[in-house]
Amino acid sequence: MQHSPQFLQLVNDAKKRVRETTVDEIKRRLDRADKFVLVDVREESEYAKDHLPGAIHLGKGIIERDIEVKVPDTASEIVLYCGGGFRSALAADNLQKMGYRNVISMDGGIREWREKKYPLTDK
Repeated sequence: MQHSPQFLQLVNDAKKRVRETTVDEIKRRLDRADKFVLVDVREESEYAKDHLPGAIHLGKGIIERDIEVKVPDTASEIVLYCGGGFRSALAADNLQKMGYRNVISMDGGIREWREKKYPLTDK
């Protein structure tokens, strides 16, 4: 996908302030049953098609509005992912501005997850 220069500038600015992790690291953490909140920030239709096991859906358009209900503890570890790691970086930046202190964006997103043939679910 070709993104506009202004969008990429916004994403790159956000990435200066957010922690990122890899697809492989999240796979290892899921395999170990580590405790963290995994959030898919893609559109509802994307989530319905498939998503990472155990992920909850809070789309980029509503995450700031609904995060406090789903994850009221601002110290909770939250891992966000999207298609490739851009929307999740933007969402992570906003959650940090809201006081969430342990937010991580999964670079590579579900596209890289699929490329590695890691498990997905539609449940």
